[in-house]
Amino acid sequence: MRCVTQLAVTISSDDGSVSHATRLLGDAGVDIRGFSVSDSVDHSTLRLIVDQPVEAQAALEAAGMEVTSSEVIVIALPDHPGGLAGVLREVADAGVSIRYVYSLVSSFVVLNVSSPERACALLECRPLRIVSLAEVVGG
Repeated sequence: MRCVTQLAVTISSDDGSVSHATRLLGDAGVDIRGFSVSDSVDHSTLRLIVDQPVEAQAALEAAGMEVTSSEVIVIALPDHPGGLAGVLREVADAGVSIRYVYSLVSSFVVLNVSSPERACALLECRPLRIVSLAEVVGG
């Protein structure tokens, strides 16, 4: 399975928290290739795809931030109207729960699903590519 490591950073919903976290990564020489921020009443979650996940997690944790890592699927979408809808429909119709979706560079999309193995098997049969971290970061 070709999953990519995603980092999720719990940050306060205050102004400057996202800036602080991303500055820490820049100072550590980590390149952010994609991100998403979602907020709740008492905190926000910054999700990141970076070129050096181990180094990024260490830098954020050294600054006292709560960081978790998980494996997600990154796909290159068919570049036409309805491309995203078709992929999401196929995964959902197979009974794989989609927890969230966000986009990266170009038309890459990150999927966090309840069953990555099932979703990968389904998606590998479609006219799309499941993308590696090397491709996401341009390596």
